[in-house]
Amino acid sequence: MLKTLRKIREVGVISETAPQPEELLRVRDALDARIRSVLGRALCIRHVDAGSCNGCELEIQALNNPIYNLAGLGVRFVASPRHADLLLVTGPVAANMEAALRRVYDATPDPKLVVAIGDCGCTGGIFASPDAGCGSGPSSCGKVSNVIPVDVAVPGCPPTPVRIIQGILTAIGAGAKGR
Repeated sequence: MLKTLRKIREVGVISETAPQPEELLRVRDALDARIRSVLGRALCIRHVDAGSCNGCELEIQALNNPIYNLAGLGVRFVASPRHADLLLVTGPVAANMEAALRRVYDATPDPKLVVAIGDCGCTGGIFASPDAGCGSGPSSCGKVSNVIPVDVAVPGCPPTPVRIIQGILTAIGAGAKGR
């Protein structure tokens, strides 16, 4: 044992260099500061799946894991649109979800923000139709903006959690300018 301790004293502590700050931490800090400055409180998000394949939902769920930890910033997902500040809408709007999406939008108190997530929510994806109007296809209304006004579109199939956070940050910035 003494031999090992002497060797440690001679050589010293050998360690790796400290890692560089992660870009994600800067985005999270900016999001927290923006939320507090604009709202003065936590941000409440209502997620609406308007007919997606669940790829975007997996990335949204990742926002609550220990790596991204949006709950630690005070961002909460709520069950009722009456408590929401921001709507995250995924998927092309299925014809059966059109009325439900309009009701959720109407139930969200003003000023409300809407973020369309994924290629299907932004452009209709493979469900987009040439005339791009609601009721243009038998089962799909296409992109979210065909049904309700959208403040920010986050493309990707599916977009990464960092892109979703940046979209939320952009929406909050747009909401601050509109107030």
